[in-house]
Amino acid sequence: MHGRRGVPTCAPPVGHNGGHDRHCPRANADHGPHCGRTRGSARTPSHDGAAASRNGTPHPVFCLLSFVISKIAVYYPYSHNTSQTKNEAMALSSINAVTQALADEAYVVDIGLSTSLFLALKMGRALLLEGEPGVGKTEVAKVLSNIFATPLIRLQCYEGIDISQAVYEWNYPRQLLAIQARQQDTTGIHATDTIYSESFLIKRPLLQALDHANTKAPVLLIDELDRADEEFESFLLELLSDFQITIPELGTLKATHRPIIIITSNRTRELHDALKRRCIYHWIDYPSPEKELEIICRKRPELSINLARQVVAFVQNLRRQDLTKNPGIAETLDWCEALWHLNAETLDRQMVQATMGVLLKYQDDMDTLKGSLETLVGS
Repeated sequence: MHGRRGVPTCAPPVGHNGGHDRHCPRANADHGPHCGRTRGSARTPSHDGAAASRNGTPHPVFCLLSFVISKIAVYYPYSHNTSQTKNEAMALSSINAVTQALADEAYVVDIGLSTSLFLALKMGRALLLEGEPGVGKTEVAKVLSNIFATPLIRLQCYEGIDISQAVYEWNYPRQLLAIQARQQDTTGIHATDTIYSESFLIKRPLLQALDHANTKAPVLLIDELDRADEEFESFLLELLSDFQITIPELGTLKATHRPIIIITSNRTRELHDALKRRCIYHWIDYPSPEKELEIICRKRPELSINLARQVVAFVQNLRRQDLTKNPGIAETLDWCEALWHLNAETLDRQMVQATMGVLLKYQDDMDTLKGSLETLVGS
């Protein structure tokens, strides 16, 4: 409410919050540090009256502060619209910058992955990474979380996962307790009022990534999507297209800061075309000998360069064999760590045979290599 020529009067307009409950010292004194109202919710006349008239006429400074805050609320209203929200990921302004940022985190990347990641960040799209297990797909999300100093929210997919484990579910025990408490209330509040509000919502990883409490864009990792049922992919389409999730009882919740989304798949089944259209796609293959040696030098610098070269040569030859599961770079790094703990200085048949369980995970593969182990070590 304003006087002549826009001069603020002491009494704020009834029913207009204007952000007072977050900044008003009188409101905080009356209601505690948290008034229990969300930003933008209407204030009742009793609240405004208490803030305006308690202990006589308010101090002029308080009136001026209320006026300024109300103007800010008018010209800069709180909104779920993300059309003007800039992703923090825009700091990586070139493909070379992406490559260097990943290298600083000891992640060796080729030009293909750098380009795909750069485009995904610039275009605000999810990055879909497919490849064999252990080639470094999940590590991309972890590295991005470190680069942007932002939380990593991980959804590990599995057969049978549904919306209650991935998106949200209602806190039914708390809702029942609230209903029982309100049945004894004589203030006229209906027992079921507001039980379908965010305070009764259990947020799972997908909804956590869109949470308005996030101060910056988090990294959302949807790991091994191919393990989930095909029907589950339909839950992701709205998220990948508009960065929003619709809850029937609440409406549509849209991200204030668009999450950086990384989806991984081991390609045990084909993902649906509707999901792929919403993503930037990249296939991560087994590394070349040069790249694998560079990865070992960065990740396991304590290993001697000669032993590192022997490890790379052996693993590269191993992948050419007819195996059930070829060792990925993850197994190579584990093997390097095991050799270091064993104080190995060079590879020989005895050392390889003793540590083969670090590289290979199937007994059939170990039996297959028994006859050719000497040749593989020598080469």
